[in-house]
Amino acid sequence: MSLRKIMALGRSSKVISLPREFLESNDLKRGDYVTVYFQPDLTLVVYPTSETNEKKSFKREISISISTDETKHSIIRKITGCYLNGYDEINLLSQGIFSVEQQIAIRSVVKYLYTRIVESTANKIVLQVFIDKSNTSILSGVKRMYIITSAMCRDILKGMEEKNIQIIKSVMHLEEDVDQFKYYLIRMIKSASVNYDLRAREMDLIDSLDYQVLIHRMERVADHLYIMAQKIITLFDENVFIPIDVFKLLIRSAKISFRSYEDAVESFLSMSVEKTNEIINRQKEIDKIDDTISQLQYNGIKDINVLLYDICIIRDRIKRILECAADIAEITIDHSYKL
Repeated sequence: MSLRKIMALGRSSKVISLPREFLESNDLKRGDYVTVYFQPDLTLVVYPTSETNEKKSFKREISISISTDETKHSIIRKITGCYLNGYDEINLLSQGIFSVEQQIAIRSVVKYLYTRIVESTANKIVLQVFIDKSNTSILSGVKRMYIITSAMCRDILKGMEEKNIQIIKSVMHLEEDVDQFKYYLIRMIKSASVNYDLRAREMDLIDSLDYQVLIHRMERVADHLYIMAQKIITLFDENVFIPIDVFKLLIRSAKISFRSYEDAVESFLSMSVEKTNEIINRQKEIDKIDDTISQLQYNGIKDINVLLYDICIIRDRIKRILECAADIAEITIDHSYKL
C-alpha cells in the first residue's frame, strides 16, 4: 500500500499517479485504458479493462501430486477444489502409475465440470477448463438452473398424478445437470470476488453471498427430488400397493412444496417480498398433512415395512424442499433491505 497525492490538472480536474508495479504487472502504457469502479463503501477500484486483459494470458495452472494409494474420493475433492478456485489447467501427477479406479474417478469429474482431458499418460493427466469468462453470466446460469429444477418438480408431480413411471424416471438424469451448473456458478462467484470486471457486470460482494446460498439451496432441492423420484420408482417397480388416500395426500403436499419453491426463486429473481411470508408459513400446512398421513390405517397391506419406509422418505423430502423454499424466501427478505 502506498499513499498518492491528489494533484490538480487544469481548473477542475484532479489526478493521482498509478504505481509502477501496477503498470508493469498489467503491461499498461501511455494511451491504454483502465476501468474505475466506485464501490458502495465509497472506495475506488482501478483495474485493467477487458480489452487490456485480452493482451495478456491469465491462464492459471496448478499441479497436484497423487499418491498411488490415494482414494477416488480424495482425488475428486482435490480436482473440484481447484476448479472452484478458478484454475484453468489442472495437472495431475501420479507418484507412480494411475490405477484403473483413479482414472475412472478423474474421468467422472470431467462429466460434471466444464473440463476436458487434453493430455493423458500413465503418470500424468492434464485437465483444461473451457469456460469463456468474457461471455459468462451468473444470473443467466441461475435462471437455467432454476428452469431445470422447476421441470423436475413438474415432471414428478405429473408422473404421480398420471401414475406414469417413465416421466418420473426422466427426472433422474436432470440432477447431474443441476450439479454441473452448481459447480460452474460457484466458480464464477468466487472469480467475481477477485475479478472486478466480472463483478461490475454481474453483482457486488453482498449479492454474491446471497446468490451462493440460493445456488446451494437449489442444488439441494434437486437432490431431494432425485431421492423422492427414486423411492416412487421403487414402489412402482416392486408393485407395492399404495393406499389411494395416502397417495392423494402425498400429491397434495408435493404441490404445496413445489409451488413454494417456484414462488421463492421467482421472488428472489424479481426481488419481490410479496409472497415470502406466505411461503414460510406454508410449512405449517405441510405439517398438518403429515399428521393426517401418520394417522391413516395401513392394516392388511402386503410389504407394509417397505411401504412405510419409502413413504416416510418421500414425506421427508417434500418437507425438506419446502424448507429450502423458506430459506430462499428469507434470503429475499434480507436482500431487499441491503444498503
